[in-house]
Amino acid sequence: MFNKNSFAIIYGLHLGTAQKMLDFDFICEREPSVVAFIDPGKDISNYKLFFGWKEMFITSYPNFESIPDSILKKTDTVLNYASFRSAYEATLKAMDVENIKNIIIIAEWIPESQVRKIIAYNKEKKKNIIGPSTVWAMVNGEFRVGNTWGSLENIISSKLYQKGSVWFVSKSGGMSNELRKIIADTTNGTHTSVAIGWDKYSIATFKDIILNYEKIDEIKMIVLLGEVGWNEENEIAEMIQDKIITKPVVAFCIGTISDLLPSGVQFWHAWAKADSNTESSNYKNANLKKSGAIVPESFMDLWEKIKETFEKLNLEKTPSIESGKMRKKVEIINNRKSTKMTSTISDERWEELTYNKKPISEYIQKGSIANVIGNLWLKRDLPQYALQFINTIIILLADHGPAVSGATNTIITSRAGNDLKSGLISGLATIGPRFGGAIDGAGKYFFEAVKDWISPKEYVVNMKKKWEFIPGIGHKVKSKFNPDKRCELLLELAKEFPSKKHLEFALEVEKITLDKKPNLILNVDGMTAVLLLDMMKDIGMTDSEIEKYMEAGIFNGFFILSRSIWFIGHFIDQKLLNEPLYRTEWDDILYV
Repeated sequence: MFNKNSFAIIYGLHLGTAQKMLDFDFICEREPSVVAFIDPGKDISNYKLFFGWKEMFITSYPNFESIPDSILKKTDTVLNYASFRSAYEATLKAMDVENIKNIIIIAEWIPESQVRKIIAYNKEKKKNIIGPSTVWAMVNGEFRVGNTWGSLENIISSKLYQKGSVWFVSKSGGMSNELRKIIADTTNGTHTSVAIGWDKYSIATFKDIILNYEKIDEIKMIVLLGEVGWNEENEIAEMIQDKIITKPVVAFCIGTISDLLPSGVQFWHAWAKADSNTESSNYKNANLKKSGAIVPESFMDLWEKIKETFEKLNLEKTPSIESGKMRKKVEIINNRKSTKMTSTISDERWEELTYNKKPISEYIQKGSIANVIGNLWLKRDLPQYALQFINTIIILLADHGPAVSGATNTIITSRAGNDLKSGLISGLATIGPRFGGAIDGAGKYFFEAVKDWISPKEYVVNMKKKWEFIPGIGHKVKSKFNPDKRCELLLELAKEFPSKKHLEFALEVEKITLDKKPNLILNVDGMTAVLLLDMMKDIGMTDSEIEKYMEAGIFNGFFILSRSIWFIGHFIDQKLLNEPLYRTEWDDILYV
């Protein structure tokens, strides 16, 4: 079921579980085994975890459908941490993912009817499903499934970082931890160990698991820990008697005291009670022994039977990997510390500065500031039409004369004798809903309308009902009779766009608004916004990604970048003109 090439998605945001699995991976010198989380209904997010002393990102997705194919193709295991209320639905979704072979269900008390449905559906899907109510599994030195076996100290003491020859299966998770330590002390250690879960209906049974591992040559003996209730251990007895299981089996069913108690007494485990004589631990122990299994008189003697059986196999005890080496790895893990900042766009530590993992010399050769923006802002190389578009909007938005608030603030600050930084800050401080916010607003409104399949007419009516101006529509000077040259230039560039869904929507809105007033045109802010949306869709960004970028303020970013060029120009212009301190004339003030 599992090996060193197994990789897992954790259903549920269980960062602690993931970290324990990654720590096991580190001491066993394998690749990180956790590749993603599913946090149902939440936005895609990144979480920092450690691999050894280094931090790494693991991404959380809202569902299986949103996980990239590159991750799904390498994943074979899902750890289902959904609650008993939603574990059924989560399991069915995991079963429908083609590459997923193994599903582990930890939830307890899942309704029996749902477990039966999973079993029925699995006849078609043929997945390996362990649970419900399991604490996972362990393949020594290769794959740790979930939280099993606790701390790294426990893992080292039980030699779980290296493979042994003993295969172990139990229903109980807590008892499986104890048995792994017993096996480590009496043999060369476990090869694989599985707790199949203690709910009444376990999807994987003792029979399923043992037949799976009976075929593996590395496994030389089997240890089975059963318990009171049901007849699975009697099935194993039949398989031993019929020579279907050929390897030595050391077995014991706990709960022998139940024969001394009133009929029907139930232990904590959901099915741990005997409803008939054949389900009692004493009966099953006797049956296993009669069939050829090695069965101790009591649990206290189990370790001795395991030791004797291993010695009869004449196997050498695998020498433990140098304990000092393991201790050093644990010391690394115990002394690591989290970084205080994260950067995913640039790195200055090496011989040549990199932007988005590419050396700056590569950007110089391409000679385009838009290429730098694409990699630092959008984290990808942009096609030629997009580079030309970004270069163009930076030029078109760079200046709008000295009369608008941002330029006026910068000019006044310069004339007050302040430095360039202060002048730029004062100009940028005016950018907001009434100045410069139109690109941002137009982007958000047009994006939502197109995403929600609202018609242009319905969009205009809805905005009117809310008594809101349509961002990106209208101009004080320009009109359909006096077109804006900047918009004409952008429309010409738009011909190179593979698709123009947002632009076409905005132009249909413009037709409606122009019937009301000739100056209600799609202005340069609106056209910039819709073409940015079309560019983002064309380069493969999802709606969720676009929304995150808009929330981060990327549309305002283009305006701020362009206007910074303009503000700096006005500041320097005033310094060169050596203009005096500005004071507003009394005639320009209405005193009330």
